[in-house]
Amino acid sequence: MERREKTKEERRIKFKAELAHNTGLCMLLSVGYDGKKRCAVLKLLELDTQKVYYWYDNTGHKPYLLTDLPQEVVLNNPRVVSHPGFHSVELVKKYDSLNDRKVLMTKVKAKDPLSIGGGGNDLRTIIRRVWEARIKYHNCYIYDRRLVPGMLYVVRDGRLKRVMVKIPDELKREVYAIFEGASEELKTMLEEWLPLFFVKVPKIERLALDIEVFSPEPEHVPDPKEAKYAIIAISLVSTDGLRKVLVLEREDVKRGERPDYMDPDVEVEFFKEERDLILAALDTIIRYPVLLTYNGDDFDLRYIWNRARRLGITRDQIPFTSERDHIDLVTGVHVDLYRFFENRSIQVYAFSNKYKEVTLDAISQALLGIGKVKRLTAISELSLYDLAAYCFRDARLTLELTTFNDDLVMKLIVLLMRITKLSINEVTRTQVSTWIRNLVYYEHRRLNYLIPNKEDILQRKGETTTRAIIKGKKYKGAIVIQPKVGVHFNVVVLDFASLYPSIISRWNLSYDTVRCPHPECRKNKVPGTPHWVCTKRRGILSQIIWLLRDIRVYWFKPKSKDKSLPEDRRSLFSVVQQALKVILNASYGVFGAEEFPLYCPPVAESTTAIGRYVITRTTEKAREIGLEVLYGDTDSVFIHNPDPEKLKALMEWSSKELGIDLDIDKKYRYVTFSGLKKNYLGVFEDGTVDIKGLIGKKSNTPEFVRETFYEVVNILGQVKSFDEFKEAKERIRKIMVSRYTQLKNRRLTLDKLAIRVMMSKPLYSYTKTTPQHVKAAKQLVSAGKHVKPGDVIWFVKVRGPEGVKPVQLARIDEIDPDKYVDYMKTAFEQILEPLDIDFDSILGGRRLDSFFNNS
Repeated sequence: MERREKTKEERRIKFKAELAHNTGLCMLLSVGYDGKKRCAVLKLLELDTQKVYYWYDNTGHKPYLLTDLPQEVVLNNPRVVSHPGFHSVELVKKYDSLNDRKVLMTKVKAKDPLSIGGGGNDLRTIIRRVWEARIKYHNCYIYDRRLVPGMLYVVRDGRLKRVMVKIPDELKREVYAIFEGASEELKTMLEEWLPLFFVKVPKIERLALDIEVFSPEPEHVPDPKEAKYAIIAISLVSTDGLRKVLVLEREDVKRGERPDYMDPDVEVEFFKEERDLILAALDTIIRYPVLLTYNGDDFDLRYIWNRARRLGITRDQIPFTSERDHIDLVTGVHVDLYRFFENRSIQVYAFSNKYKEVTLDAISQALLGIGKVKRLTAISELSLYDLAAYCFRDARLTLELTTFNDDLVMKLIVLLMRITKLSINEVTRTQVSTWIRNLVYYEHRRLNYLIPNKEDILQRKGETTTRAIIKGKKYKGAIVIQPKVGVHFNVVVLDFASLYPSIISRWNLSYDTVRCPHPECRKNKVPGTPHWVCTKRRGILSQIIWLLRDIRVYWFKPKSKDKSLPEDRRSLFSVVQQALKVILNASYGVFGAEEFPLYCPPVAESTTAIGRYVITRTTEKAREIGLEVLYGDTDSVFIHNPDPEKLKALMEWSSKELGIDLDIDKKYRYVTFSGLKKNYLGVFEDGTVDIKGLIGKKSNTPEFVRETFYEVVNILGQVKSFDEFKEAKERIRKIMVSRYTQLKNRRLTLDKLAIRVMMSKPLYSYTKTTPQHVKAAKQLVSAGKHVKPGDVIWFVKVRGPEGVKPVQLARIDEIDPDKYVDYMKTAFEQILEPLDIDFDSILGGRRLDSFFNNS
C-alpha cells in the first residue's frame, strides 16, 4: 500500500453527520434521540457507498406515558398542564391482556423524554398511576413506527420508507406448512417475521482498531480517564484490505528488525509527533461505517479521546460521542466485541462454551485457532517493529472475530438486531434479558396490548409455591435422576428438543395465561403446582416462542444441514438458527428473574414443574417398555444398550402424549458415572471424549493438573471394551505415580502450578470474604503493582498463613505439595472411582506409588 504523506495542517479531520434526503438502499443501524432537536434520530448505512446518513424524525412523534385517569382529570391537574415539558393528551384504546379486557387509557404526551421519566418533578412522578413510562424513548419510537434495525430502508424526499423484499411463494408455502392449523393471529405474526430471516444480511465495511500505550510500570495499565502517557502505536485493519500500524518514534527505542511473523503487506508508518499519529488514526476512522474494538468502550477509544484533548486536538476533530455506557461515532457506529462476547448467552448458546475466559487471546485461540503475539518484555520496552507486530495482531484478531466462517459474527449481530428490534450498539452491549424484553414489548405495541407494570403482574399472579432445592433460587428447578455409578457401554442419549421453549409454547405459558382470570380455566392445572393455564386464548409469550421455536427446529435447523442447497443459503440458515437458539434458550429464565420488567414467578415455576413432569413420565415409560435408564438431567435421558424399536416407540409416545419431540442426541461407546450429578465422561465411537462438569478440564485448574487430566482422558478414549480397561488402568496408575513424584519433589515450574482467576470487581468491594485470588491480588498491590477488574490473577498455593502467593512473587520451594494433592484428588476421583481406583489413600499418609503397587 502506498504511503500517504500529509502536513500537520492537512491532518485536520473534517467530518460531519450527513443528512438523508434521497438515498439508495440502506440498512438501519441504530435509533437514538437528539436532545438538541428534540426528536428521534436514525443512522442509516447506504449499501452501495457504505456511507452513514442521519435521518431525523419528521412525523411529530412525541414521548408519552399512559394512565387510566380520565382526560379531564389529567387536564384539571395544574401540576401536569403547567409542567414545562407537557405537550398534550389523547384518548387511546388498549387490550389489557393481564385481565383479558379492553381498556380506555389517556396518553399524556411530552416535549422530551426527561419530562416523562427524568426523575424529580417529571410527569411520571406527578401522575403516579402510569403505564409504559419507563421505556427508553428511542425504543418506544421503534415500537410505534414498527422499525426493524438491521432491515432495509430508503429515504425519498425526506420520508423514510421500509423496503419490502418479496419472499418466494414456494418458500412461504414450505414454512406455512409447519404452522398448519395455527390461529390467524400467529399467521399474521409469521408474515411479519419471515422477512427478518430470509432477507440477506448485506455487506458491511468495517475497521478494527487497537492501541498500545507507554507505561512507566510494566504491569500497570494507564488510566484512560487521565490519559497521562503517550499512545505509542495504533493498528488499523479493515475488510477492504487496509493493514496498517501507526508507530510513534521515541529517542530511546530502536526500530529493530521487522519480525518474520509479521505479514509483508502490513504497512508501518512512523511518526515523530504523537498528535500527528492520533490525527492520522482519526482520519482513517471516519472513512468506515463500523469501528470494531476489543474493550474500546473502557479503554482504546476513551484513551484516544482524552489523550487527544490533552494534546490540544479540538473537539471538532474527534469523531466520538460519549454515551451513558459506551463510546460511539459521529460518522458511524462503534461495536465493542468484548461486550458482545462476554454475553453469557452468546458464549453458551452461539459458541457452545468454546471459550471460557473473555480475553481477546482466549476467544481468538478458541474460535480462530490463533492468539495474541507472545512477548517476553514490557510493551514500552519492545523495539518499534516488534511493537508494531504486537499491536497489529490484536487489531487483526479483532477484525477476524467478525469475518471468520463467512462473516458469522457480523451476520449473527444483524440477525439479533432484527429479532430483538434493538440498535446495533444495544444488541452488542446488553444481556439477553434486554433482548427478550424489547422483542416482547415490540409485539405488545404491534398487537395494541397494554404493557403491564411488574407490580401489577405480581399482585395478580402471586409468588411461587414450590420450595427450591438450590440455595438462592425462588422455586424448584429441574429434576436430575441419580446416575448409576460405574462404566456402561453402548449408551444412547435422548434429548427433548428445546425443552423449556417447547413447554412454554405447547402448554401456553405466559404472564397473561398462567393463573388467568377465568374461573372455567382453573381445572387446567400445571402438574405439581396449584397454578392453572388459560384455555380460552393464547398468551403473547407462548405465541412468540411457538413461532420462533417451530421455525427453528422444523425449518432452519434441518435446512442449515441440507447439502443439496447452495453454500451461501445454508450459511444464512445456519446463522438464523443460531440466533434463534440464543433467544429461545434464554427465554424461560428471564421470567423468573426479579429484575425483569415482566417478572412472573408462576410462569418460571410452571415451566420447571412441567419439565420435571416430562422427564419423570418419560423415565417411567422407558422402564415400562423395557429400556434401562442410567441417568436423567433436565432435558436428557441416558439409555443403556437400547433396542432400536423400543427407542422409536418411546419417541413416538413422547410426541403423542407429551406434545414434545424426543430425539437421539448422542451415542456413546461408553459412559463413566462417578455418582455425582451433572458429572460424567462419555466416549463417542470415534474416540472423542465428552466431558461434563469435571473439574479437571476447567480453565482455572492448574496446567499441571489439567495436562495430567487430559492424558488420562486420552487413554480412556482409546478403550473399546471391558477387557481393555485393565491395561488402561495400569497406564493411568503409572501416570499418577509420575505426576505425584514430580509434585512432591517440586520438579515443576510455577506457571504449571498457577491457578488463574479473573478479578470481577474492584479490590475494595471484597468486604465480607477474601477469596484466594483476592489475597494474591492484595499482595501484588502491596508490592506496587496495579490491579483492576478484568485482570487475571495468577497465584500458587504455598505454606504460610495466607496460603497463596501471586506467581510474580513466589518461589518454587514455597509451594505446598499437599494442597496440590488435594486439588488432584478433587479433579481425578470423579473419573477414577468408576474405574475402581481409590484416590483417598493419597491423603492417608501412604505414598501414591506404594498404594498402586499394593492395590
